[in-house]
Amino acid sequence: MADIRQGHPFRGAITETPGGYVAVVQMKDVSPTGLKNRDELVRTEIRGRKEPDWLQEGDLLFTARGASNYACVVTGLPGRTVCTPHLYVLRLKQHGQVLPEFLAWQLNQGPVQRYWAQAAEGSSQLSIRKPVLEAVPIRVLPIAKQQAVVALAKLAAVEQ
Repeated sequence: MADIRQGHPFRGAITETPGGYVAVVQMKDVSPTGLKNRDELVRTEIRGRKEPDWLQEGDLLFTARGASNYACVVTGLPGRTVCTPHLYVLRLKQHGQVLPEFLAWQLNQGPVQRYWAQAAEGSSQLSIRKPVLEAVPIRVLPIAKQQAVVALAKLAAVEQ
C-alpha cells in the first residue's frame, strides 16, 4: 500500500543555517493533525553526492520513537523539505485506492494504538521498528466511505 523509509540521514546535529535552502521537519514539528509552525522549521544546507528524498504533498510522517506513535499527512510544504531519521515517511504506491488522510486517521485510532503499544521495543526509549509498521493491520474502505470518515474526523477536530 505504501513505501516506507526513514527520514534524511543527518550525521550529527542539524546545523541551522539562516537562509538555508532546505527545511527540516523534526519530531517537535509534527502532531496528529499535521505539521505545526511550517514557517518556523529549521533551515539548513545539505551536502552530499546524492539528491535527498524530498517530502512530497500527501506523504505521511509517522513518529517512531517515544510514548506517542501517530501519523500525519504532509501538506503546505515550504519548498525543499526533508525530515529527520526519527520519523518514517510513508508514500502511497497507488493514489486513488487509499486517501492519505484516511490512512493517517486509521493509524491514529485506538486499535492500532494498542498494536503500537504491544509492539514497541526498547528499555529507555520505546520505538517502532520498520517491520512492525509494515505489518500494521489496515482496513481499506471504499473511497466514498474514506472521504466521509475524513470529513467527520475534520469536523470532530474543529469541534474540539
